[in-house]
Amino acid sequence: MEFFHRAPGRPSRLGVLPGSFNPPTIAHLALASAASPWVDEVVFVVPRTFPHKPYTGATFAERVEMLRHACHGQPSFSIAASDQGLFVDIARECRAAYGEAVELTFLCGRDAAERIASWDYGRPEAFAEMLERFHLLVAARHGEYVAPRQFAHAIRHLPVTGDLDPVSSSEVRRRIADGDRWEHLVPNPIRETVQAIYS
Repeated sequence: MEFFHRAPGRPSRLGVLPGSFNPPTIAHLALASAASPWVDEVVFVVPRTFPHKPYTGATFAERVEMLRHACHGQPSFSIAASDQGLFVDIARECRAAYGEAVELTFLCGRDAAERIASWDYGRPEAFAEMLERFHLLVAARHGEYVAPRQFAHAIRHLPVTGDLDPVSSSEVRRRIADGDRWEHLVPNPIRETVQAIYS
């Protein structure tokens, strides 16, 4: 795991927010802020490779730079890159960087949680084994995620203020392409950069 910004101190409870961040949105920051009662630090993780999509749009370096500006002034936010994109691989890299004792909680929306739970890892018991190594905090996104009963101990609801259903990186890109208003969907410090990259 390569860090581009690292919060001071050694957290005992780490929130992990992986994403493509193409571009970062106000929803990403809302998830990280909402997790503060459960974690000491949130690390935004940009995978160098994605398991389900290619790199298009902003380059890796541009995404990191947008995150640096979007997270500026947030003392408990870190920014890092992982070599792989699956949660299990990111968790392994986080433990190498933060220590084996750190409690890992991944932050995501309902759509991502469903994708993670149903992903073909090659073994039917793989997802259950992952939840022994990390937990999930899942925000509602076009509906709440209902965890299977056997995983309820490891998957919790993440309450987020405001309606974030219309907010996504793909929606930002669509609005820019169509000439619609998009500025309210991204953090103010990166609006000019987003305009330059995606217009």
